[in-house]
Amino acid sequence: MPDRRRRLVVIGLGLAAAASGALLSWRTSTEPDAEAILRAARVTDLAGNQQDLLKWKGQVLVLNFWATWCEPCREEIPAFVKVRRKLLPNGVEFVGIAIDNAAKVTKFAREMSIEYPLLLAGGDGLELMRKLGNPSGGLPFTVVMDRKSTVAFRHLGALTGEKIEAQLLGMAPGRGA
Repeated sequence: MPDRRRRLVVIGLGLAAAASGALLSWRTSTEPDAEAILRAARVTDLAGNQQDLLKWKGQVLVLNFWATWCEPCREEIPAFVKVRRKLLPNGVEFVGIAIDNAAKVTKFAREMSIEYPLLLAGGDGLELMRKLGNPSGGLPFTVVMDRKSTVAFRHLGALTGEKIEAQLLGMAPGRGA
């Protein structure tokens, strides 16, 4: 009896290890290559100049997809401005990617005193969001990239300042982090 029980335990442990390995392999293989996605992204600044999202590599990057007509987007932006002001010295940058037009975004940015970079993605923004883990294309959508341009956090819907700050403090306690 003890031999049979031991074999069952060994088999059970083996199956658990195999399942864990398969799950880890599946998760790793389905996680998007965020750096390649950012490299291929077509975004412009408000003046119409093409911008490279990898120019912030080495910093913790908060990509926030939003639109001027999106009420939850409008509600979270003032908190993002405050958190960005507080954490910028720690190597954290916020970048707003608007699914909107330049005139509306420029006016809105002035009214809301948005201090972080704002980019336009137009119709390509929906595909960019999908590639970064938002299959529904809903707004607002926030992706936090670590210093190696790997996705560390995703959130569909409005975020509070407290929630995004807590997420970022764990990633960017200082420049050397």
